[in-house]
Amino acid sequence: MLTRLASKLPRATRHFASMSVNPEDFTVVKEGKATILAPKEDKVFYNPIQQFNRDLSVMAIRAWLNQYLESRAGEKELRGKRRRPNGAPTPYMRILEGLSATGLRAVRYGHEIPGVAQVVANDLLPEAVRSINRSAAYNGLQETVVGHQGDAIKYMGSLADADRFHVVDLDPYGTAAPFLDSAVQLVRDHGLLLVTCTDAGVLAGNGYPEKCFALYGGNNLGNTPMGLELNHEAGLRLMLGAIAAAAARYKKCIEPVLSLSIDYYFRVFVRVTTSPLQVKRLALQTMLAYHCVGCGEIIEQRLGRVADKRFQTPRIAAVPGENCRFCARPFHVAGPMWGGPLHDAAFIDEVLRINSEASAAVYGTRERIKGMLTLARHELPQPFYFNLNQLCSFMRAPPVSIDEFTRAAGNLGHRVSLTHAKKNCVKTDAPWELVLQIIVAWLRRSNTRLLAELRARLAAETFDDKKLKLQTKIASLEADLGASANLTNGMVGARILETVTPNAAVDFDTANEQSDSVARLRRLKMVRYQENPTKDWGPKSRPSKK
Repeated sequence: MLTRLASKLPRATRHFASMSVNPEDFTVVKEGKATILAPKEDKVFYNPIQQFNRDLSVMAIRAWLNQYLESRAGEKELRGKRRRPNGAPTPYMRILEGLSATGLRAVRYGHEIPGVAQVVANDLLPEAVRSINRSAAYNGLQETVVGHQGDAIKYMGSLADADRFHVVDLDPYGTAAPFLDSAVQLVRDHGLLLVTCTDAGVLAGNGYPEKCFALYGGNNLGNTPMGLELNHEAGLRLMLGAIAAAAARYKKCIEPVLSLSIDYYFRVFVRVTTSPLQVKRLALQTMLAYHCVGCGEIIEQRLGRVADKRFQTPRIAAVPGENCRFCARPFHVAGPMWGGPLHDAAFIDEVLRINSEASAAVYGTRERIKGMLTLARHELPQPFYFNLNQLCSFMRAPPVSIDEFTRAAGNLGHRVSLTHAKKNCVKTDAPWELVLQIIVAWLRRSNTRLLAELRARLAAETFDDKKLKLQTKIASLEADLGASANLTNGMVGARILETVTPNAAVDFDTANEQSDSVARLRRLKMVRYQENPTKDWGPKSRPSKK
């Protein structure tokens, strides 16, 4: 199999090791266990900020490999492999990096992942391929890391079934949408597909809805007070929806094992399996999200359902009304998008185990990997989070703390979690009406505290005009502790107060299992949300084809 693939590679690629290399003629870049020789004129795309991406990718592939070897598919593949004197099988795993640029990722895969027989690093630019081969030879990996020049889509489509890869990694400049169809066909059964999209302005922004729909088959939540922050998860779900749709055309299904919104890009790790039966469940895993532009309520509508009976009468799906029942604002429709889980707990546990044993000298982003994956590990599977500060601002109330909200939701029998995607945001399985009841109760609690403060100020005040103002505020609060003087008729908060029935059972003070779990997670000393690491740290310019 390896011989057959090698015959398709240019002769200069296969015999590059014979060329002499003077490191002083290049910019030497060290990362992980790899050292690459980048051209000093910087024609090849290289972004040091993405070391987190590369560190995480190495660990994720190792975690997938460990799980694969324990599966029936992995055991079957290794059954006929020759073994070395120490009992380990000969290298067998094949990895494709479809858009390699400098080849740093490919060289790191060759160095740091056990059992790798071949890493094919493809790029469209001739100078990039020369850089890949130069670095591979410099690292002594010329027999493992092989550069290939060509269009990634054409190259992936040209390979026969016998030449498929265990792992396919797509990390393009911008969107990965054009590469998905070829990539899902090229991944072996039970293999791992890694995809990056750096077009966050399309996936999570509000300026290109037509482009978002054209590339990913759906739209995000748009430019609304609550929707803008939720778009970080909507972008992930749109990506996964596009991958799932591409895979389903070839009787393949996907299982997202890790999906992350990182800095200015999205990165997903997906297990791909051939299963015509599971493909039939794609409609059940695909959803529309009706998003209220006012209070932020989201109503999910799956595009399919599981029927127990053999013969069923078609039913009309229940959809929300034209306006929100709580604030009377209209709904925006987001999607279609992936509605299933974003992560696999067992996979994340394995990555965290590998990360805990990794050397900090090799993996410079270990602490951030630990922090982000720990948050992802504890996320609830329910789609979408919300910002507590934004909800309180609708009521013109002081912000409710995460601890107080989790105590209130937990005491009402519901789960709460943080999210890796955004600060000050939470997920919960509580219905939206209950969430609003908690916020309304928080307004009443805040007004009770404010009333006590105003009475104390009134007792100490000596000026008559100020006393009169304080007396007016006190009278307003005494008349209705559940009201807000800063709200006028028709505002979102005012409509919520009119439609939401107060819940006397809301308890912000009594700790419970949910609140204790979230509090312990927040007390852990780890990097949860990365600050901007360097000046001008965003995506680099697209490399020239000249």
